[in-house]
Amino acid sequence: MNRLVGRPAPDFSLPTALGNGEDFGQSKLNDYKGKWLVLFFYPLDFTFI
Repeated sequence: MNRLVGRPAPDFSLPTALGNGEDFGQSKLNDYKGKWLVLFFYPLDFTFI
């Protein structure tokens, strides 16, 4: 497996929950070009089981 630290992230687009907690939107990596960005996810947040 190759190291990914220090390498540029591939361009991507994904659905996101907006800050109001009710609506969803679309985020793209290019929206944050030239800015610091920390990505995290917790896949169980929207599991309705």
